[in-house]
Amino acid sequence: MLRNIDPVLTGVLLKALDEMGHGEKLALVDRNYPSQSAGAQVIHLGEIGIIRAAEAVFGVFPLDSFIDQPLSRMQADDKSPATSTHEGVLAVASKNHPKPLDFQLIPRPDFYTEAQTCLLIIQCLETAPYSCFIAQKGTV
Repeated sequence: MLRNIDPVLTGVLLKALDEMGHGEKLALVDRNYPSQSAGAQVIHLGEIGIIRAAEAVFGVFPLDSFIDQPLSRMQADDKSPATSTHEGVLAVASKNHPKPLDFQLIPRPDFYTEAQTCLLIIQCLETAPYSCFIAQKGTV
């Protein structure tokens, strides 16, 4: 048992996040994402939303400050603007990032290819469509 650790961060998830190195990527994805076929370790967070998952993950996971856009999101097929869920994840990720942060947009088909470069897939049961993100780890 540990103190001051977000309870969403299981031991397995903390270990996986800790073992990632600078420049390596994780995908934080919704319930519809085909996580098993991505090829990376998959950690299921259960019945929480993506913003709550982002609060836990980005509370300990530094985003890469050496690149302009260390956070990407899946772009909707109709190229609709960001949803409140997208904006919520961006706000959470921005809290501990030293520079202004904006998403790199990745078209849905390309997102699946890019996610195959991730070392870790974190999946929750978010219902908002296109709530899939890729984050590149920075340094501490």
